[in-house]
Amino acid sequence: MTGSFDVTRYSRAAGEICRAGQFLYQRGWSPATSSNYSSRVSDRHVAITVSGRRKGQLTGADIMVVDLDGSPVQSDCRPSAETLLHTVIYRDRPDIGAVLHTHSVKATVLSRLVAEGEAVVLEDYELQKAFAGVDTHEGRVTVPVFANTQDMTSLAADTSRWLADNPGQPGYLIRGHGLYTWGRDMPECLRHVEAFEFLFECELETMRVRG
Repeated sequence: MTGSFDVTRYSRAAGEICRAGQFLYQRGWSPATSSNYSSRVSDRHVAITVSGRRKGQLTGADIMVVDLDGSPVQSDCRPSAETLLHTVIYRDRPDIGAVLHTHSVKATVLSRLVAEGEAVVLEDYELQKAFAGVDTHEGRVTVPVFANTQDMTSLAADTSRWLADNPGQPGYLIRGHGLYTWGRDMPECLRHVEAFEFLFECELETMRVRG
């Protein structure tokens, strides 16, 4: 799946990704060259960060386009190793316009504390209403924790199956690695990151107090 794409839309997406990188880096949620970000350019193309770039210093040259198979389009750059984890979301969720993967301390630590096969369950927090489609604190937001692996094809398939079964959930964790979340556009996706970070901190503090 290759071909042309709207250059104006790509330029707008690249700018959004660069600004998101500056914000997330400043908050300490994307240290060094970790993390990867993407934004939909068309129904067949995604703008995504080039592998190995410092996210607080992104420029247009650090953003490339891939198709929904993860193959570069009109570029010799190498996309993130986790590109398939992005493209599977765009493929399965036509309403999604942005995906952010971050490496914060809180998300990483919490993912290591959850027992294998269990999930982080966020319940009775007012800030759950920051997630798209959630209008009450009385529900549950379930955040699964996938095992870390270098086999991105297998992990992408696992996350795709989970997305199909849980279309209303806003994100997942990878053990010892970080958070994946998405939104209809970049502002909504950034809001989800902020909400997750607050809620993860609440969960960790609750664990500390309870001993």
